[in-house]
Amino acid sequence: MLILGGTAEARALAAELVPSGMRVVSSLAGRVTNPRLPVGEVREGGFGGADGLARWIAAEGIERLVDATHPFAERMTASAAGAAALAGVPLLVLRRPGWREGPGDRWLRVPSLEAAAEELGRSFPGGRVFLTTGRRSLPVFAGLTSMWFLARSVDPPEPPVPANAHVVLDRGPYTVEGERALIGEHRLDVLVTKDSGGAMTSAKLVAAREVGLPVIMVDRPPLPVGVRLVASVGEAVAWVQAG
Repeated sequence: MLILGGTAEARALAAELVPSGMRVVSSLAGRVTNPRLPVGEVREGGFGGADGLARWIAAEGIERLVDATHPFAERMTASAAGAAALAGVPLLVLRRPGWREGPGDRWLRVPSLEAAAEELGRSFPGGRVFLTTGRRSLPVFAGLTSMWFLARSVDPPEPPVPANAHVVLDRGPYTVEGERALIGEHRLDVLVTKDSGGAMTSAKLVAAREVGLPVIMVDRPPLPVGVRLVASVGEAVAWVQAG
């Protein structure tokens, strides 16, 4: 089977399945330097869209496909759905649950990064922004020249980036204490993040709640029509074992 990975859930799924003797190939997009590698066979790099992925599936004799990529890997998920249909193999999408707003949170949900940038310009002109939407998103905010950004990512961002941006290279998991300290040290006015879900990076939301920091939350893109979705590694294991 093929796991489209790069997430903690993908690594956990491979760890569950490899000991069974099944051939498990985990595919990584190769966009992160020094990624955490799963057990078993690993392939890095793209496939060339749905057609290329379908050809690879056929050539390698893949019988089942699990898309366990990041919840915002919209193009990869679309390619997985297209390739599964072309190759005639079953597809499962494994996505950890998104975050939910709780008492004390001050969230505004928006449908896209572009909408987040518009909201910043409208509601926080001249503000100081904690931006944790990933290195590839920074060009969306480059036009907001009146703001100051604390932008955090695993690898250096690609230009263009906002003129007034301080980039912090770091990888989770993070602590509430550390996130609270960042917010205070840089006198931040608002947090902008994507609804990635999971515990690895949720500390920023707890810290924001504790200090009363508003959050602009970018919603996940919709899944392709008709795909089967599960929210846990256990459910994915059961699907694979059911044949």
